[in-house]
Amino acid sequence: MKKIETSDSYQSFINDTNVSVLKYEANWCPDCKRLDFFIDDIMTEHNDKKWAQIDIEQFPEITEENDVMGIPSLLIYKEGKKIGHLHSANTKNPDQVKEYLSQFK
Repeated sequence: MKKIETSDSYQSFINDTNVSVLKYEANWCPDCKRLDFFIDDIMTEHNDKKWAQIDIEQFPEITEENDVMGIPSLLIYKEGKKIGHLHSANTKNPDQVKEYLSQFK
């Protein structure tokens, strides 16, 4: 999964005309590691979407402006607008994530 390294790469990523999924995470987060066990299969199934990850500690201002209160969270963007937010409590199993993502085309 692509890693957001700069504020400019974040802006470029969310401003795409396609649906983009950004995973908010941190190195110390055990639930983020659990999501990593099954996220590759979900990315393959939802290959019509762009995917990236962002470290909340590297970009606290982006994390705050997007109202990310728990991690991992999956935020959905299109044309620079946040159109979805799967909160950390709902990222625990693949079925919840797949069901949520299926509404975004």
